[in-house]
Amino acid sequence: MERQRSVSAYRGIDLLLWAAILVIFEGIIIRAGRSILFADQAYTVSLAGAVACIVYMRWGCWGGLHAALAGAVYCLMGGGSREQLLIYAGGNLLSLAVVPLMNRIGKETLRETAFRCLGISLLTVLLMQAGRAIIALLLGASPAEAFRFFTTDALSAVFTLVIVWIVRRLDGVYEDQRHYLRRFHQEEEKERMERL
Repeated sequence: MERQRSVSAYRGIDLLLWAAILVIFEGIIIRAGRSILFADQAYTVSLAGAVACIVYMRWGCWGGLHAALAGAVYCLMGGGSREQLLIYAGGNLLSLAVVPLMNRIGKETLRETAFRCLGISLLTVLLMQAGRAIIALLLGASPAEAFRFFTTDALSAVFTLVIVWIVRRLDGVYEDQRHYLRRFHQEEEKERMERL
């Protein structure tokens, strides 16, 4: 029972750290995007896909919190309306559909196979964009307006691919955390036994 509480505590701390990373860096990106240098650009950049994909790998469906949080931060810091908040925060939740796929393929297989890892990352971003487009259509947007969620946010897909490519090479970052904790404890136990 003690171990389960410690895993729950670890998960809570980990989720809060990833949320803080998301809010801080998404805020910096939004402020930079609204600055005089980038104000007239037709594209946007977001870390939503990268952070959500990493947390999906680490904790499964808990990453949905980060997907919705990213949409909320984007709207609140960018001065979006309630309708935009619903579109971005709610639309990002469609990316939860990658979690069963990750589980079916196997998280270790995903982590070790670059092509599958990057495919899941790209799918995460595309599902977020599709979710936004679907909600926008349901709220009365034209198909052309809904399609802009894909075109204006294309650079975010590139950012996601690069970030996930990098973190998958770091020990324990792009890894199911239950698996990582077991592996860590086994290595620790092995080292302890070797010292005896």
